[in-house]
Amino acid sequence: MSPGVVQLKNRRIAAQLVAGIFLTALTLTLTACKVLYKVPENNFAGRPIPPSQMLQRVLATFTNGGTTGGAQLLDGLRDLRGNIQNTKLSFPISGFSAPEPTTILSFPEQTHGYVLSETAGTLVGINYSTEASSGTAATFTPDPASVGASYDGSLFAAASSLNSQIYVSSGGGTYALNLPNVYKVAVNQGITVILAMVRNSNALYRVVKLPASGNPVVPPGAVDCEPQLLPVYCVVPVAGTYDRPVDASFSLDGNSVYVLNCGPECGGTTSSISVLQTGSLLVDNFPTVDPLSPSAPSPLSSIGVPNPVPIPGGATTALSNGTTLYVAGQSLYSLGSGGALNSTPRADGLFTGYLTAVNLSNYSVTQPISISDGTHTKLLFADDNTLWVGSQQCASGERAATGQNYNCLTMVTLGSGAVGAAQIIPNVTPGGSTTVPYPNTNQNLYYYGDLTGICWVQQYHKVFTAYGGQIHAFYTGGTITDVSDPAVGTTPPAGSELNNANITIQGTVLDVAYMDALTNSAN
Repeated sequence: MSPGVVQLKNRRIAAQLVAGIFLTALTLTLTACKVLYKVPENNFAGRPIPPSQMLQRVLATFTNGGTTGGAQLLDGLRDLRGNIQNTKLSFPISGFSAPEPTTILSFPEQTHGYVLSETAGTLVGINYSTEASSGTAATFTPDPASVGASYDGSLFAAASSLNSQIYVSSGGGTYALNLPNVYKVAVNQGITVILAMVRNSNALYRVVKLPASGNPVVPPGAVDCEPQLLPVYCVVPVAGTYDRPVDASFSLDGNSVYVLNCGPECGGTTSSISVLQTGSLLVDNFPTVDPLSPSAPSPLSSIGVPNPVPIPGGATTALSNGTTLYVAGQSLYSLGSGGALNSTPRADGLFTGYLTAVNLSNYSVTQPISISDGTHTKLLFADDNTLWVGSQQCASGERAATGQNYNCLTMVTLGSGAVGAAQIIPNVTPGGSTTVPYPNTNQNLYYYGDLTGICWVQQYHKVFTAYGGQIHAFYTGGTITDVSDPAVGTTPPAGSELNNANITIQGTVLDVAYMDALTNSAN
């Protein structure tokens, strides 16, 4: 081969190499424009990159008429139900299906959660790392009234008002304890305390685990022990003064349990909180005398003031930040000009929602502030010093009867250890010119409906809700700084709603949870 031919061939090869490098660079450039989901080199707490590649995931459960249902992921940062490249239109939880997935028990610190399939009465595990179902974790009776789970999945509890039974599931076995008219279990995350409430009653009960023995001894005062021949768990009463106990809140230090006495809202006399010592309620604290006998030790804490502590504004749910206990409920009384409740109840017999702050250092109680009416079941801290309160059946209270905003979500701006201003969300007046921003399918322009789920997208100034059967998300008032957020560079007003066109889900949304929260308390 002549030198000229070799030189020509080398030039061709060089040209091909240059062209190849150019095409490679062009391809990488175009690909870089499409790969918009950046992930950190070292993830928080060793969490792996999930299949969706989203790191601010909101889990939403939904039903289609009660016959079919599922769970789907939303991008809590970009406000999308699919990816930004539009190559995936949705991110369903793989292998999960339930006709009525009503409740999410979320444990983001442990990268898993549980979804209650109400029709089947089962808790189904969700693996947050694989975004897939991990199978049935516990089986109860259909339509349980309430459920609870330990953070590590070692123990589950439920109450069935239909069967009048408490269910405790552990180690592959499930025990059904008989307690007439039981309708509520309140458990801490470790399920070292399992409390039970009975409908239309002033009694409180707890579950006790018997010491392992070939001849177990039934504790004095036990209502029921199961299995009967060789009992493992028992139900025993809890001494103290209660007035229609409806739920319990657990202190952050683990030392106290605040039993919420519903009072008049549940057909009783006085709403209050009973402060109990956690140690006296532990499942392995075996009573040696009848808990209701005069010689039995009292579980009530010595708090320097009369215990229970009256809460005139009502008490059905509570949440603590360590120094203050925020209590939501309803009262028959209206607020007077000085901020205190009037001494005479309303003649129409309708309830109004209130939020009360209790100072946990001395148990002093603030004047209540007016919030949404209805049965309050949700309380959540969020960014920008806000507290969010959710309820159901809001249209049956005083607000609806008097033409006020009667929606079921309230945003409260907190002061230093106190309750600040409250705003009903969305901020509309029935019949007025301002309507809800994004009506649900019923096209009601002034009312979204029941608030059944809420979660806090931590550090991104948003809360996501299951509100009237659909996803609605709201800003908490801070400046949006993440470049991937559609609202970057703005400071949306606290309580304003973001456009939910790209996060709506086909079906009726029942609950939401923030899967990538820093702590379990964000849900």
